[in-house]
Amino acid sequence: MLGERMEKALCGQITAELYSSYLYLSMSAWFSSQDLNGFANWMRVQAQEELVHAMKFYDFIVSRNGRVTLNAVEGPPTDWASPLAAFQDAYAHEVKVTGLINGLVDLAIDERDHATKVFLNWFVNEQVEEESNTSTLAGQLKVMGDASGALFMLDRELGQRVFTPPAPTEQTA
Repeated sequence: MLGERMEKALCGQITAELYSSYLYLSMSAWFSSQDLNGFANWMRVQAQEELVHAMKFYDFIVSRNGRVTLNAVEGPPTDWASPLAAFQDAYAHEVKVTGLINGLVDLAIDERDHATKVFLNWFVNEQVEEESNTSTLAGQLKVMGDASGALFMLDRELGQRVFTPPAPTEQTA
């Protein structure tokens, strides 16, 4: 069974993950408006992944006999100065999410909630990947500068990303 503080913190993380999805969907819409459909695709896939993350928290709370309470999700920005600015914002956002996940791990340790700590390990590893992906793409955009040919090639590459839903997890009694 989840403690009250941990349950509240995990519900807060659901809100953070939903905001992440909303942010990436907003970025996808902005890229579409710029006729950068590959970038839009990459962000849309990212939005879908963030929804999966929110549901992982939701399912975990339920599996621990907790009660999920949902909070309002803040509206994300809708415009960026450039593709580089969007990816710099995405990277900064992932750094923030890493901090939130680390805070949950610290709370699980303080609460001696070993099951939650084990659950959170997946997210700790996931954040390494999330930060790396957004940082790498921001770096590539910075290097290419105003080279429209390079932007076109990266757009085509990002258009190849496909959302792969995770395999269902078994619920144990």
